[in-house]
Amino acid sequence: MAIGLLALACPAFSQELYVNTEPASNMATRSLGIRLENQGYFSPYKTRTTLELMYGASRHLMVHGALYASDYYQQQHLEGGSVYAKYRFLSIDSVQKHFRGALFAKVSSVSNPIPYQEITLEGDNSGLQSGVVFTQLLHKLALSGSASYLHAWDNEGGFNLPTRHAANAVAYTLSAGYLLLPKTYSSYSQTNLNIYAEVLGKTNPGYGQSYLDLAPAVQLIFNSLVRVDFSYRVPLYSTMERNTARVYLVRVEYNLFNL
Repeated sequence: MAIGLLALACPAFSQELYVNTEPASNMATRSLGIRLENQGYFSPYKTRTTLELMYGASRHLMVHGALYASDYYQQQHLEGGSVYAKYRFLSIDSVQKHFRGALFAKVSSVSNPIPYQEITLEGDNSGLQSGVVFTQLLHKLALSGSASYLHAWDNEGGFNLPTRHAANAVAYTLSAGYLLLPKTYSSYSQTNLNIYAEVLGKTNPGYGQSYLDLAPAVQLIFNSLVRVDFSYRVPLYSTMERNTARVYLVRVEYNLFNL
């Protein structure tokens, strides 16, 4: 019975399962998510694979652990890993809508060289990120925004980056998700189809480096357990050397409830 109730609850808020960002909402308590993700770019063709585990520790806290491997900088190799935690501190609920607020933090350890100006903790930089995210659900539409601070240190050891690289950055996101199907919900076994538009940006203060990307995405959820994501990032503007411009993303996720 508990498994059924958890599964029934998931499709109602599936439009909050953003592809390129995390919402303020958490996954169900004692649930485990397993993600396998591939992203990359086509010219030249390079790919990065991420294996990620997510766990709902309580109604307020969830944690992630991830490993990264890619051929971005050399032959295919294990690049490093990261740990992410999110604490939901605000919940305002009503019929078919709610408002959530959460604090999050991420720490990564990566062994790659640092040729780019962007700080990204998903396989490129060792460092720390912390921020806040708010999410509003309005029936079939979900809106979310976040702001965070990133600090990077030398991937080869030590805490001082070369002066040509920014050690600090500010990241900001705005995401919208809409539940297209099913039109009328009757069973947790129904397939969900969600569409997303996400705006992703970063600025390196004092360096005159920034970018803003648009990331449209499509998502399918099968039997409330299996999730498949497709996304592609398109730069709106950029004055920053980076490897995240025009990146595709394909992800498969499987969820286990009531562990």
